[in-house]
Amino acid sequence: MHPAPSIILFTVCSGLGYGLAVMLGLGLLDPAALATKLAHVLALALIGGGLLSSTLHLGNPQRAWRAFSQWRSSWLSREGVMAVATFVPLTLAAALALFADRFWLPLALVGAAMAVTTVYCTAMIYASLRTVEAWATPLTPACYVAFSLAGGALLATLFAALGGGAPRGPGLAALLLLAVAWVLKRAWKRRQSALASASTPATATGLGAIGTVRLLERPHMTENYLTREMGFKVARKHAAKLWRIALGLGLLVPAAGLAVLLAAPQGTPATVAAALACLGFVAGLLVERWLFFAEARHAVMNYY
Repeated sequence: MHPAPSIILFTVCSGLGYGLAVMLGLGLLDPAALATKLAHVLALALIGGGLLSSTLHLGNPQRAWRAFSQWRSSWLSREGVMAVATFVPLTLAAALALFADRFWLPLALVGAAMAVTTVYCTAMIYASLRTVEAWATPLTPACYVAFSLAGGALLATLFAALGGGAPRGPGLAALLLLAVAWVLKRAWKRRQSALASASTPATATGLGAIGTVRLLERPHMTENYLTREMGFKVARKHAAKLWRIALGLGLLVPAAGLAVLLAAPQGTPATVAAALACLGFVAGLLVERWLFFAEARHAVMNYY
């Protein structure tokens, strides 16, 4: 599949924003601290920016509102409805922290639960596509949610180190969630590597019973939507190299930064370590998400 930059930015930014909103909803930071107020603003900015970037991939962005009407059957529509609805508790929680230095647990927990649900809906847009066998697994939403929570915990650790509270608690949570996220991703990757496609030219055409099916010519000679969006290929050696880069940046760098922070949770070294951990994780997640799309094979390419 074609790894569109707008969709990569959308899934990464909104996932980080919702993850940070969950950590704020769990009360890991002091609501009266300036750093916590900035964390609320950043969470809303990441969510809003991610949602706006997703519209860049639409052929007719002005018609995006129509997607909200199909929530009974479409995960894309459910995601849109949840994304808009989740802004209500998250904005109210941010307002309480910004203007009243308050944290109201019931509202915060509702916002956190809705944030996780929205990330799940985003992942199910891909996991529900049986035509892309690599995505059609419960591991897909599990990875999305785990990466969102891990990124949120890392950002919460950074804001705690900046004065929002004690960074040790968020740091330990980030380390645990980071390990869970990459274990799940490794299981997803192992499944993808061992996947034997059930869809072949023989099954796609229904002609397998009368002999070997092979492609003589493409259905058409000029480029179209299918060849642009679903005919993307990445060389195996490049994919393997990018996977190692994703692991190095998204796992090893954050783990090292968190280790430094946990050893000395106060002061400038801890803040720098937390910042580097966040930057490494975001860079690694961008590479991981690019591979998520680039390595996926759509069944329609059996005709090409």
